[in-house]
Amino acid sequence: MTLPARPDRFDRLDALRGLAMVWMTGFHLAFDLNQFHLIPRQHFYADPFWTLQRMAIVTLFLGCVGLSQAVAQAQQVESPRFWWRWARIAGGALLVSAGSALMFPRSWISFGVLHAVAVMLLIVRGLRGLRLPDWGWIALGVGVFAVASRVSHPLFDARWTNWLGLTTRKPITEDYVPLLPWFGAVAVAMGVGQWLLRSRPALLQGGLPAALQPLARLGRWSLPYYLLHQPVLIGLVMAWTYCAPNL
Repeated sequence: MTLPARPDRFDRLDALRGLAMVWMTGFHLAFDLNQFHLIPRQHFYADPFWTLQRMAIVTLFLGCVGLSQAVAQAQQVESPRFWWRWARIAGGALLVSAGSALMFPRSWISFGVLHAVAVMLLIVRGLRGLRLPDWGWIALGVGVFAVASRVSHPLFDARWTNWLGLTTRKPITEDYVPLLPWFGAVAVAMGVGQWLLRSRPALLQGGLPAALQPLARLGRWSLPYYLLHQPVLIGLVMAWTYCAPNL
C-alpha cells in the first residue's frame, strides 16, 4: 500500500506529537521548580505520580516515532531525506549529552530519548527489507517487551553497555530510554500505523479542529523545541529566583 509521493501533512499525528511536547514541558517545568526549591519537595525518581507520567510521555513520543515511520514507509521516503532527518536527531542527541554533562556531571545523559530514537530509526530502516506486516511488527514489539522483562546481567550495568537495557539496576542518569524495552513501543506503533493506513486511514489523515491546530504546528517543530525548551525553562526559573526577592 503506497501513499502519494507528497501527501498533505498528517495533522492528527502532528498534534499527537505536539501534545507530547506540551506534557513534557509541564513535567520539566515542575522538575526545574523542584531543583530550585520553588515548590514543595518532590521525589521525581521514586514517586509514582512522576515516574508514571514520565513513562507515559516517553511512550507517547516513541509511539509517534513508530506511527511516523509507518507513514514514511508507505510514502517510500527516499534515502537522502531519511539520512538528513537522522543526522539532525543524532546531532541533537550529542548536544543533549554535552549539555547535561555540564549541568549534571555525575548523572549526564548518555542514552536518552534522542539517542534511542536515532538507534531505533536505524533498526526500523534495517528491517524495511523484510516487509513485515502489521501483525509482524506488533509481535516483534511484544517479543522485545518479553525479553526485557526476563533477561538482565551485570555486564550491562556499565555506562557504555546500559543502552541495551538489560541492566540489573537503573543507572544514575537524568534521562534513560534504553533500547529494550522501549523499541517495543516503536515496533507496536509501527504495526498499528500500518494497520491504520490500510484499514482506517481517516483516523490518521482526517481533519483537525481549529483549536488543536497549534498542537499540530508545535508537533512539526518537535526537534528544535525539544532541544531548546529546557534551557529556556531553566533560564526563566533562574531569572525568577534572581528577580523575585527584589519585587
